[in-house]
Amino acid sequence: MAERSTAAVDVADNSGDEPLSAKADEATTDGTAEAQDSTGAGPREVVDEPTGSEVNASTPDLHSGHKLAGRYRLEECVTRLDGFSSWRAVDEKLRRAVGVHLLPADHPRARSVLAAARSSALLGDPRFVQVLDAVEENDLVYVVHEWLPDATELTALLGTGPMDAHDAYQLVSQISQAMAAAHREGLAHLRLTPGAVLRSSSGQYRIRGLAVNAALRGITSEGPQRADTEAIGALLYAALTQRWPYESDAYGLSGLPKGVGLIAPDQVRAGVHRGLSEIAMRALANDGATASRQEQPCTTPDELAKAVAAMPRIRPPEPTFTAPPEYQRTTYQQGTYGRPTGPGTPPTQSVHAIPPAPLQSRTGKTLKWAVSALLIAALGLGSWQLAETLLDRDNSSGDPGTTQTNPKNEVAPPPAVPLRITDAAEFMPSGSGIKQEAVPNTIDGKPGTAWITPRYQGYANFGNLPSRKDGSGIVVDLGSVKDVSGIDITMYRSGQKAEVLAADKSASAPSSLADFPQRLTQLKTAGSSLKETLSKPVRTRYVLIHITELPSDDTGSGYRGGISEISVLG
Repeated sequence: MAERSTAAVDVADNSGDEPLSAKADEATTDGTAEAQDSTGAGPREVVDEPTGSEVNASTPDLHSGHKLAGRYRLEECVTRLDGFSSWRAVDEKLRRAVGVHLLPADHPRARSVLAAARSSALLGDPRFVQVLDAVEENDLVYVVHEWLPDATELTALLGTGPMDAHDAYQLVSQISQAMAAAHREGLAHLRLTPGAVLRSSSGQYRIRGLAVNAALRGITSEGPQRADTEAIGALLYAALTQRWPYESDAYGLSGLPKGVGLIAPDQVRAGVHRGLSEIAMRALANDGATASRQEQPCTTPDELAKAVAAMPRIRPPEPTFTAPPEYQRTTYQQGTYGRPTGPGTPPTQSVHAIPPAPLQSRTGKTLKWAVSALLIAALGLGSWQLAETLLDRDNSSGDPGTTQTNPKNEVAPPPAVPLRITDAAEFMPSGSGIKQEAVPNTIDGKPGTAWITPRYQGYANFGNLPSRKDGSGIVVDLGSVKDVSGIDITMYRSGQKAEVLAADKSASAPSSLADFPQRLTQLKTAGSSLKETLSKPVRTRYVLIHITELPSDDTGSGYRGGISEISVLG
């Protein structure tokens, strides 16, 4: 997020009447503002909280260039509100951009912000913008999170127009599945707005501010699952219609007409996908009533994800091709080549009207006889070589000791080539990572760099730790479903027990072993490399290099492994 468009930028509140069953203040640290009234089930603001002016008095007086923990250099303040501030910063140790939320340690929300950040960090789901650090130090509390340079806010995407059915389907499918996983771990968002949703260059949606945004603003809810489900419904509604599903304008979108109430998206704009329109209405607070059917409302993200999964799959639109320009004849073909025209110039005769004179001279006749002789000689030589080839073939077929290597003249398949890898992430089935910052080393084309595990003591299977019972590894994203015909992996150290698995072609953001049902290699002890050529290509987008046991290191009692380079062939 090197640009302000994807940074944690404040936006003034214009959300109007009761948009998301929530009550919040006038700005947000992650790109949106929501002044929302409570409907009883949604988020509510904590009572007995200091006013904005009282909290602002204790805002830390920091400036660009200030360093936290000797490594996080503050670059640009993008929000300063209610006693906390949000910054774009640089992690000088890992040389990457990060985001930082700052508030004084005596802030009334400091404890809840720390707790929310640490809970969110334990989730470790790649569908959420990850919390990298949560620290209380020198009378300051700060939360460090990922900063995605290639991501675009949903606010900006909706500003260009409504989404097509396939993009809207991907949005609601990915966001509902991600929030269902978060709620299974007891985490809610409560501020799920267009500014909290990012789309990466590969088309994957990421959610930022899980639990932390609400904690910074002091928002709680008696029905967090219903509140987040309604928020997802509002996002889908906006994606289908480019309208906010309430009477007030919000997030750069126009609200619905006054006094008409909540109407289905396919009644707001022509051409809206009927199934997605009904899904949006079931998620919003309307008791599930739609124009044509009486479906049960979706009150949790898990119910919403199941309703989306039950729909017929919406395929992407067919690519359009522009017709080539009409063929233009050249001036030579038009008979005016080399003959300028102008006032007073007599009409020119077409070039085609005067054919070139034949070779009537003595030299021309000699040349014709020479060419004829050469053609006769070439034909004779070709006939002789063809006859010799046929005789050799007959002799070979009659010899019982010889075999024909290719009786059907089959064309050999083209050699496999490396497929483009758009992203890579650490395999974290337990919800916590090992060395996430080193993951890019596995796809940088440099065998000298690697993702390396820490040293585990006593046991080859990652120290026999309960959190590592399913091992670890790297998941690579090919950007779209491809035909995978082989793999070529350079291991950091010989002796690692590993296997290569592939997700189903319809998978979206797989995160557990059950999400990778297709086996590309058997589980075995690998050497310095792990190579395999498949007899039949596998259709997939996500490939997992899964490590279950590590080799012994130089200490004799420790175990360590890793991956240097990953190449997926197709």
